[in-house]
Amino acid sequence: MTREAIIQKTIQALQVLPEEKAVQVSEFADFMLQKYEDLTLQQGIQTLQSESETFHFLTDEEDLYSSADVKEK
Repeated sequence: MTREAIIQKTIQALQVLPEEKAVQVSEFADFMLQKYEDLTLQQGIQTLQSESETFHFLTDEEDLYSSADVKEK
């Protein structure tokens, strides 16, 4: 089913439903839109962070400690 067909089917269902049920569908659509926007924002932040060279200087730093330096008490 295409996106347009889904939209048309949903519009037809909304026209038949009582107002109370149509409000519930509208609220659910708002909820889904908010989740989608949050996910998109989170993915954008992750992409920016992964492509950032903010901490690039740490890759050139030598290791100061190794597992041999760990002592048990």
